[in-house]
Amino acid sequence: MKPLLFLYSLLIMISCNQKTNNSQLQSRIDSLEKKLATGYKPGLGEFMSGIQVHHAKLWFAGQNQNWELADFEIHEIMEALDDIQNVNTDRPEVKSIKMINPPLDNLNKAVQNHDITSFKTNFVLLTATCNSCHQATEHGFNVIKIPDTPPFSNQEFSLKK
Repeated sequence: MKPLLFLYSLLIMISCNQKTNNSQLQSRIDSLEKKLATGYKPGLGEFMSGIQVHHAKLWFAGQNQNWELADFEIHEIMEALDDIQNVNTDRPEVKSIKMINPPLDNLNKAVQNHDITSFKTNFVLLTATCNSCHQATEHGFNVIKIPDTPPFSNQEFSLKK
């Protein structure tokens, strides 16, 4: 009888302790969810400004046939577009962002093939698609163009021989 009483007592203690642990865990979950909800989340404009910089750097890298830098910049654009779709899910403009994928993929192929002619053609198409997306999302006042001046004076875009 004593072993059975001990076993019941042990089960009751474990059960009470489990409820306390569940309550503490739920409290921690609630606290973390609140921190996530109120933490910094880049806006669509911050992402787009970053993409604009990479767009310009991509142009000058491609113009100088610095394919390694061009590859880096195009993948930075792709990463930012993925981030937009993950972070800015509440923005209706995000639904249109996938229109950029075909020209971006074609431009990526040109970079991978080190094809300057295809690079120029597809860069123009990419830029036009950016502007089409801006028009479709009522941001037509934001017109992107092929850059004529490097965005940074402290970066070399041509390869050193």
